[in-house]
Amino acid sequence: MELDKDRLWQRLEKLSEYTDPGRPWTRRAFTDRYARAREWLREEMESAGLRTRMDAGGNLIGSLPGSDPAAGTLVSGSHIDTVPDGGRYDGILGVLSALEAVQSFAEGDTAPRHTMEVVDFLSEEPSDYGVSCVGSRAMSGNLPASLLEYTNPEGERLGEAIRRCGGEPDKLNGALRSPEEIRGFLELHIEQGRVLESAGTRIGVVTNIVGIKRYEIVVTGRADHSGTTPMNLRQDALVGASRIVERINHEAHAQQRSNAYLVGTVGKIGVRPGAANAVPGEARITVEVRSDRQELLDGFLAPIIDWAEEAVCRRGELRLEVRLLSASEPTDCAGDITRTVAEASRALDLSAVTMPSGAGHDAAHMARICPMGMLFVPCLDGRSHCPEESITREDAVNGARVLTRALLDLDRTPPAGADPVV
Repeated sequence: MELDKDRLWQRLEKLSEYTDPGRPWTRRAFTDRYARAREWLREEMESAGLRTRMDAGGNLIGSLPGSDPAAGTLVSGSHIDTVPDGGRYDGILGVLSALEAVQSFAEGDTAPRHTMEVVDFLSEEPSDYGVSCVGSRAMSGNLPASLLEYTNPEGERLGEAIRRCGGEPDKLNGALRSPEEIRGFLELHIEQGRVLESAGTRIGVVTNIVGIKRYEIVVTGRADHSGTTPMNLRQDALVGASRIVERINHEAHAQQRSNAYLVGTVGKIGVRPGAANAVPGEARITVEVRSDRQELLDGFLAPIIDWAEEAVCRRGELRLEVRLLSASEPTDCAGDITRTVAEASRALDLSAVTMPSGAGHDAAHMARICPMGMLFVPCLDGRSHCPEESITREDAVNGARVLTRALLDLDRTPPAGADPVV
């Protein structure tokens, strides 16, 4: 099955043009620019011969009916939203490669046995509502009503934002799809690291995806005039928060072990009143912890908070509140799908290596309802979530070829179950 390499690359270039002016590459979920990009994608799906719909979780889906209605559905895709000042290929490579693969099936002589679906999941990146992987959570039944109540800085609820995107939040009371319907999910993504590029390897066959926990820590002190409040009388919330940030960094270094993976990051800080001549009365920090071990995820933050209550808050007359924003567990890829991807790489004479994913993906949530797998292609210097993110046309095509071959092989022999690779 031959892909149209020019068509794939032209679509990648076109979709990346939907970016905020002067901020390449920024296409935030729930914005007007994001909506226009999705409308373009819907038109491309329909021109490729797919039937399109929006599900209750705000996921854009294009379907190619299979020849055997009882066979179920094979799904591939990713997301088209970006982080602020992000990259051109994170997410969209998986969506547009899946579209190219399924379009090649539609243009072929023989229809696949399974229904083939291309999914653009809503808001995979951390959103302004404090939740990531919104669409895949909704599809897999992992978007509880409590998360729908989260608000963005303007006060809009996540549930309202999903409705604006064409979803139906009132129907998100369980998984939107079932294991009986979806027989497998496969996601192509850029590596977002340096392993493949450093080794000169063309394909990464993913074995598992780390778990992620995100917290919001609010440190409250007292806002005062910076010129008239002596240093010894200040209740500076930002100073307290900065000590917690340093402690998180220290403990992440200390807890990372040779036989496990753990990283801790504070990537977002908000300060009130936020004036140069005011002592900060409130500081909000967002903490992210990632690990392939559940016990490391669960045990990381509590000792830091205990330390902060004594060493930071009591001494500095500050108050501390902690809220869990989101959590996902470490997830193994299905052994059958992983082996299929590895065999597809060999059949196409492309070098491959098995590897874990240190980044979170929609695939991790899809594992709740079906066997899932992932494959990576190299990105320049491992850069991602930044404007310098880049891939070669050759690597994009290689990833799409392996994805297409693997989907064809899964169509002939669907995955038996989510048995992890040993």
